[in-house]
Amino acid sequence: MAAKVNGHEAAQPATTGDAPVLGNGEESILAYEVTNHVKKARSLASSDDATLLTSGSTKPVPYPKARFDLINRFVDEPRKLRVVIVGGGLAGILSGCLLPAKVPGIELVIYEKNPDFGGTWFENIYPGVRCDIPSHVYQSTFSPKTDWSDEFAPGAEIRDYWQSVAKKYNVYQYAKFQHRVDEASWDGENWRLAVTNLETGEVVHDKADFVLTCIGRFNAWKLPSYPGMSEYKGILRHASHWNADFDPSGKKVAVIGNGASGIQLVSNLQRSVARLDHYARNKTWIAASWAGDERTLGPQPIPEEQKDSFKDPETYLAFRKGMEDKYWRKFNTFLKGEANDKIRQFFADTMKARLSKKPELLDDLVPDFSPNCRRLTPGPGYLEALQEDNVDFIRQGIKRFTQTGIETVDGTHREVDAIFCATGANGDMIPPFPIRALGKELSNVWAQDGEYGFPYTYLGAATPGFPNLLFVHGPHGTGPSGTVPHSVEAQLTHYAKVLRKVSREGIKSMTPKKAAADDFVEYCDAFFSTTVLTNCSSWYNGSVPGGRIHGIWPGSALHCAIVRREPRWEDWDYEHLDVAKGNRFAFYFGNGGTKKEQDEKSDMTSYLDLPERIDLRDVHESWWLVP
Repeated sequence: MAAKVNGHEAAQPATTGDAPVLGNGEESILAYEVTNHVKKARSLASSDDATLLTSGSTKPVPYPKARFDLINRFVDEPRKLRVVIVGGGLAGILSGCLLPAKVPGIELVIYEKNPDFGGTWFENIYPGVRCDIPSHVYQSTFSPKTDWSDEFAPGAEIRDYWQSVAKKYNVYQYAKFQHRVDEASWDGENWRLAVTNLETGEVVHDKADFVLTCIGRFNAWKLPSYPGMSEYKGILRHASHWNADFDPSGKKVAVIGNGASGIQLVSNLQRSVARLDHYARNKTWIAASWAGDERTLGPQPIPEEQKDSFKDPETYLAFRKGMEDKYWRKFNTFLKGEANDKIRQFFADTMKARLSKKPELLDDLVPDFSPNCRRLTPGPGYLEALQEDNVDFIRQGIKRFTQTGIETVDGTHREVDAIFCATGANGDMIPPFPIRALGKELSNVWAQDGEYGFPYTYLGAATPGFPNLLFVHGPHGTGPSGTVPHSVEAQLTHYAKVLRKVSREGIKSMTPKKAAADDFVEYCDAFFSTTVLTNCSSWYNGSVPGGRIHGIWPGSALHCAIVRREPRWEDWDYEHLDVAKGNRFAFYFGNGGTKKEQDEKSDMTSYLDLPERIDLRDVHESWWLVP
């Protein structure tokens, strides 16, 4: 019998002489039966069928007929993909650098609501805003700045650096500034976006094959909700919405909140205001530094002789590797056990020593929960500021705002000229605009009272039911160790592999399987129970006591990078373009040729190099070096 391929009999080679017989009795099968085979072939063949002459025979045998004609495209000819990036902060800038370099045929647009790139470093201009990790660590891996002015750069310098990266790699060509994405809906073929031009008020409509959210973690700032806030006649602002024209000199001010921005505000305002009322409901660990780096309240300028030495690339590389290495090695302090116990005692002793002028504050500040349960805050100058005569540290809850100040639950009223709320941002990581697909809205399914109640994702990359939607530096975006820029770059490299696969294989959409997302969530539950992160409410769990941890990767930063290196394609559901349906290789393989071969000037031997420059681990691994 002839074997069948896709329902059609495949021709078998003809022979001469006796046909061998396999089996015995009624089960005997003729392996080759020339006469009957040729008769059947002749009856099936049409006049234009390809034929062949078998060895020793003059009788033509038809070649198997495929069910489709070849698609006239080359296997290395990318299908154009329109990709919309929402957000122009660090992640949006890195998207504009890396994706065009890694995804042939990409058509990229970046929508940013602000007038320029920078994200949180564009928006946050309050006194003392600066990076709380060393400047040389908080930069891209491929475009280092060797002349940082300070060990811990001020916000404006960080903003300027990231804008310079965008200029260097021509990311501005993709940007549409002062454009706010208000809605995204999947129509079964594409994402449809409603975008408001904030200069003109015009609503424009766009469509995309993929949407990548680069909206950041702390930009959706929110004012607290207290009775009487609308009655207050003084200056009321969120720290992330600072007015650069405000002069605090001689003023009576209140700062609500003791997260990172509140700590920086108190440290810097205390020196110039007449009085500062600091309302802090929560206790917090004040770390000396993130990884043993010395912090002071004042500037820590980098010596000119050191900056001069960085002009030598090898010298700077060695310095940078030594600086960054420490940030990859602090993972164990997030786990329950000896390492965390040691830093707990160290931080407690450090805070006690720094509060020597007002030791009574120690009980109000040192938490019951473990260090790293919340994001550590170095806070240089903060504890010292709390001990100054012009600062009141207030743990009583706020009852209401009045026309002139704040009244606490114990009945005390304090008049102030300005109130600054350093109360953080929404920690639920839900995008600030509706995203709809397949009858669901993302904000509803992720909301605390929604279908899942937390940011439900597969690897922090995507979520079931929302095709072609990827999250950059979102839920589970970074590890507890390592650096943010490296993590974002690794995630974008992972997404570049996704986009290349979609482009070359005729895939219309891909969505993570629910079973894969469920397994990821269950793994997260198992992992995070071994850490100190479950001991308190923080932005890691959306400030929900007992809530699922979603703000950080379930493992170390290196663990995260290794997982992202090789996509698990089997964890996704795919829908193909109509032209690619019926045969999985029809669109992908195309006409059997390559575009590169048609170019007489192309390098067909790009895989060859000097032996001393070859690392066997990289041989034939680089996706762009073909053949």
